[in-house]
Amino acid sequence: MLDEARSFKESPLSNGLAGKTVALLFLNNSLRTRTSFDVGAYQMGGHAVVLTPSGGIWPLEFEKGSVMLGEAEEHVREAAKVLSRYCDLLAVRAFPKFQNWEEDRKDLILNALAEHSDVPVINMETITHPCQEMAMALTLQEHLGELDGKRFLLTWSYHPKPLNTAVANSALVMAAKFGMDVTLLCPSDEFVLDQRYIDLADSDTSTNGRDLKITHDIDEAYREADIVYAKSWGALPYFGRWDEEKPIRDQYKHFIVDEDKMAKTDGALVSHCLPMRRNVIMTDGVFDSPSCIAYDEAENRLHVQKAIMKRLVSDI
Repeated sequence: MLDEARSFKESPLSNGLAGKTVALLFLNNSLRTRTSFDVGAYQMGGHAVVLTPSGGIWPLEFEKGSVMLGEAEEHVREAAKVLSRYCDLLAVRAFPKFQNWEEDRKDLILNALAEHSDVPVINMETITHPCQEMAMALTLQEHLGELDGKRFLLTWSYHPKPLNTAVANSALVMAAKFGMDVTLLCPSDEFVLDQRYIDLADSDTSTNGRDLKITHDIDEAYREADIVYAKSWGALPYFGRWDEEKPIRDQYKHFIVDEDKMAKTDGALVSHCLPMRRNVIMTDGVFDSPSCIAYDEAENRLHVQKAIMKRLVSDI
């Protein structure tokens, strides 16, 4: 699919979705994802239907066996079945509720749609973000060539809110899958990612003869990195308990990606999935430097998602 994405980048227009329709269900805000899927469908001769709760669709229920006496007017079973009759693909963005990680980690909404849909379902970000990290992989290949053996640093950075772990989960796994030596830098053990994704990354690095390292040492992590990938995420032990996490998190504002840290690398590239709070997660000086490839990664969302949609309609 990355090879297909490169072809789309060279020749954007095609008939890969001619006569096809994709329903884009956004339960959370979006700029890049919404725009790139909509434009991508158009460039391949297809049509995108954007659906949002604020845009007039019925509030949805996702729990099995629920007695629907609350706000929800329609169950996902009916919504998925009906949309499957209209559309050739479904795609969903549904962030965690940030109340209970043991529940959110089940990825209820994505899995409910997949269970009841009769057409393929695309994850536009739930507790993972595969489309974003396919774009990351394509961008790194464009700038670094063969990724096997390159040194990938995924660094936590401060943010005034407890963000989703989706991008971090997928970035860790994607870097490991492509044969990179992977370092996860975070302030303390409390900020280590869900063990499932650590295990997946550890398995792939081992298979590829590479290493996965988890460290809290900034100097050690940045040293000799080829790519610095910055992201903030919430501490899982405090998931849903922001008042308890905030004073802990506020100690770690120095994890910002700045010029001094980048100078510890050997000319590393740097990126972020966007949106990004300037001078909180990364300084202006770093983000606006030639080493930052975030805009390339954002553009590549369009190309990889076209490749995904084409692959899925071809498999129907």
